Amino acid sequence: MVVRNKTRNTVLADAAEVADTSEKRRTGLLKHDCLAPGQGLWIVPCESVHSFFMKFAIDLVYLDRNKKVRKVRHRMVAWRLSACLSAHSILELPAGAVAASGTEAGDQLEMVEQKTEDRSQKSE
Repeated sequence: MVVRNKTRNTVLADAAEVADTSEKRRTGLLKHDCLAPGQGLWIVPCESVHSFFMKFAIDLVYLDRNKKVRKVRHRMVAWRLSACLSAHSILELPAGAVAASGTEAGDQLEMVEQKTEDRSQKSE
């Protein structure tokens, strides 16, 4: 999934995954050793996260139901808690991604599914 900041006309992630089941939300990024530039995890629904046992720092973007940014947190390191009670979901990104995109509270984001081409049509 591609995550765009419509307000600033920037891209926060071009290969974000969605954690929309209980199992995916529980696992989060714990199985990862790092997040490469362009990667991310959108946790839906979610209003708080922890970084216990994490191996790297992350940026957090808290979103309301309309994907408007409620709060950002830069470079959250391991063994921390973070919450925004007015959030409906949280976007986890590589440390530095939020600053690089200029994303701030009040910005409007959009999530766009990446479509794979139907190869059967190309062969006709």
